[in-house]
Amino acid sequence: MRESVAVKQSDAETVKSSADDVVRAFSQSVAAGERSDQPYPHWVLRTCLPADTIEDILALPFPAPSLEGVSGKRELHNNTRRYFDADNRAAFPVCEAVAEAFQDKRVTQLVEKAFGTKLDGTYLRIEFAQDTDGFWLEPHTDLGVKSFTMLLYLSTDDSHEDLGTDIYDADKKHVGRSPFASNAAMIFVPGSDTYHGFEKRPIKGVRKSLIINYVTDEWRAREQLAFPEAPIA
Repeated sequence: MRESVAVKQSDAETVKSSADDVVRAFSQSVAAGERSDQPYPHWVLRTCLPADTIEDILALPFPAPSLEGVSGKRELHNNTRRYFDADNRAAFPVCEAVAEAFQDKRVTQLVEKAFGTKLDGTYLRIEFAQDTDGFWLEPHTDLGVKSFTMLLYLSTDDSHEDLGTDIYDADKKHVGRSPFASNAAMIFVPGSDTYHGFEKRPIKGVRKSLIINYVTDEWRAREQLAFPEAPIA
């Protein structure tokens, strides 16, 4: 009986997407991506990851943190934020597969070529964000220690279709909003004018997303990094 169960578990594991599967899916999504230059260069990608990878991420047993009436900046809640860090990579195969894929040279070289950034010496940081009603973000640029930003939307709730990232011009005037759909993403290379945020509006349930960054060696919170001892080379 035990042998039979083991075989079934093994068979189930083989259908899960590997890091190679994630690399292929992301590469295809980049090839089909849509670029806009207004108010700054940014891209919208769809079908970024394999479908079962999205399902596994959504199934991660991380509770949505309470805002406690405070919002505007993610760093206000640093003690409850979750990452695909070393511990979660070891505990959850989907965290490991996604992290390995975005650490892979095939992806980092593609990111450099497709989006015009330099990643040499940077570190991969993947945050699993879970936003609840009352959440908002003031306009900010990500300029500084971030060399690449990918906002990968996860939620499958139809009521979340208007919960995309808000986009602002250099004067912080609201000019648009990225489309929110499960497994779609907004990408940009942080610059002095890459203002984005989240206008406060009702959120039913939990707005889930991955925030994928490559950050410079100046990033102080090393425990957040996927591979803190392995810079992109």
